Amino acid sequence: MDFKAYKMDGLGNDFVIIDQRSKDLNLSKEQVIKICDRNYIGCDQLILINKIDSNKNSLFFYNSDGGVSGACGNGTRCVAKLLSEESKENIINLETASGKLISKILDDNTVETNIGKATIEWEKIPLSKKVNTKNLELKIKSINNSEFTGGIAVNVGNPHVIFFVENLEDYKIEKIGPEMEKNKLFPEKCNVTIANILDNKNIKVKVWERGAGLTKACGTAACATAFAGFITGRTQNETKIKFELGDLSIKIENDHSILMRGAVSKIKEIQIKL
Repeated sequence: MDFKAYKMDGLGNDFVIIDQRSKDLNLSKEQVIKICDRNYIGCDQLILINKIDSNKNSLFFYNSDGGVSGACGNGTRCVAKLLSEESKENIINLETASGKLISKILDDNTVETNIGKATIEWEKIPLSKKVNTKNLELKIKSINNSEFTGGIAVNVGNPHVIFFVENLEDYKIEKIGPEMEKNKLFPEKCNVTIANILDNKNIKVKVWERGAGLTKACGTAACATAFAGFITGRTQNETKIKFELGDLSIKIENDHSILMRGAVSKIKEIQIKL
């Protein structure tokens, strides 16, 4: 099987995008894993564009381990830019498992997506039992072996846990992430963010993505972190989330829907042989 695809990224969070609007490729889990493998093509997530009807398209997201993701903020922004280049329209509507996502192309490489409403209701995250989602009382350890207790659970199309710490460099996300991702409190696993509030409008983060591992950026994690900071009184409703390669600007509306704005890369066409 030989077909065309696209490679894009949002702040280093990279994707292979396959357009299935004219033909469903019926990729197996093994084929998804192969495409995502960095010894082959490599990406954090594989995204499929599917046609619903003449005016509607849907997105399906795979993590690099072959598992399904309900939402991908940076990926949605990348696809919106790709489809905007094709249609010459500046507003792109896309259906996902977590609902309709509306994106606006603001300039040549800046895209804003309304990622939908965030929630901290325990059964909607979901959690395995009813607990205080603003303080899960989960324990993580620093590199100095000191214990930190906390964790805020948020769902933004997929489950997240956020730990606000004093010094980001005291914590190894590579160790904490895979352990916390599989914590029994999260029956569908979770994305893990360790965050440091610089001031009430700026948060620096490290992210471990469910099913993908360590990533340079994560759109839904940025939204979940900004929301967690806002509802606990740590930050304002407009926040910049700082990743290794740049910032995502997050705005929380009155109805708790979240706008995410940031840069996307240029579109690179690739050929895949399976």
